[in-house]
Parts: sequence; structure tokens; C-alpha cells
Amino acid sequence: MTEIWFIRHGETDWNHQRRLQGWQDIPLNDNGRNQAGLLAHRMRQLDDTRFAAIYSSDLQRALHTAEPVSAVLDLRVRTEPGLRERGFGVLEGLDYDSLDTKAPEAAAAWKSRDPLRALEGGETLGQFQSRIIATVEDIAARHDGERILAFTHGGVLDIIWRHASGVPLNGPRDAALLNVSINRVEVAPRQWRVIDWGDVSHVLDEVGDDVTP
Repeated sequence: MTEIWFIRHGETDWNHQRRLQGWQDIPLNDNGRNQAGLLAHRMRQLDDTRFAAIYSSDLQRALHTAEPVSAVLDLRVRTEPGLRERGFGVLEGLDYDSLDTKAPEAAAAWKSRDPLRALEGGETLGQFQSRIIATVEDIAARHDGERILAFTHGGVLDIIWRHASGVPLNGPRDAALLNVSINRVEVAPRQWRVIDWGDVSHVLDEVGDDVTP
């Protein structure tokens, strides 16, 4: 069993503008950098909690959220492209209000939650799910019996929560996907369990409930 603390990246301007980011390498904004600093301060206070490793998506909004934590824990960040957000293809860069008019077919595919439905220029939901599950299980296998940190994205957290909770891809989700939230999951082969979800006590006054991936 491996205990993984999955952490969503800090805020970006595209989060604030409700634009789909996907694989676009969008930087943290000033608020996001502040959130990353507050998260690092929280981690510094965890004197009785030890981590064996830090992993991060290779996109800078996740990597730059991880770096202040890396500094305070004195652990290097290991980049893992498998922890990237879903590739949204032609939808990337569009805001929610313009999806249906600017890319109606792709928007319909995205909203359908059909794991096999093609998304022009991007990943199917099924491909995305398979990538995330395989990546997490591979990382967990490297750290059996240990606790690690993994910095990632909102869509990734959605897949992880569903897999650990037994909720299908098209089922309702009652868990938030908050910026710089700590989401603790126990990962064992073919058996995941949510320990705690959506902890933002370190940024309670700063973080919003934006879920734009």
C-alpha cells in the first residue's frame, strides 16, 4: 500500500477566466504563486509526517506549485508526464461559454462523458482514465509502504476520486477539485481508497471553488 497526497496546482489566469487548459503550459498567476507558498508553509509544519518522494506533472502550473514544497522538504521533484491534465484538443483555450459555438462537435463529445467518443485533437475520456490509473499504479509500486506527494490537475483528480470511490465516469461527482487542495488516497494493487479529500485549510481565505481543468 502507498499513501499518496495528490495536490492540484495553484490558480492560473485561465482558471480565473474559465478557459480549458489541457496540455497548454499556462503559468501560475500571482494568487497561484501565493497559494503555493502557503502550501509549502503547511508542509513545513508537518513535523511528524514524512514523505519519500515528490512527483509532478511536467506542466509548469503543477511543477511550480511543487517547487516551494520541494524546497522545504528537501526532496527533488520528479517530473511525470503521465500526471498531465487530459488533452482537450481543439477545446483548449476556449472558455466555457464559447465551447458550443466555437467547437460544437468537440464540446458535445466532452460533455457526453462517453469514454469512447473521439475528441478532435485530444484524448478520449477512456484513454485519459487508462493513462491516469496506469501512471498512479506505477508510481505506487515504486513506493510500496511509503507516503509520497503528487502534484497534478483537476481532471486527474476527478479520475482518481472516481476510481477510488467506485463512481463511473458518467456518474455524479460530489467531491470538489480545488486549487492547491490536498487529497489523500491509499493505493494498493487494484484497490484504491480515499482517506481525505479537498483539504484547503492552508489557504482557506484565498482559494476559490474553481474547477476549470
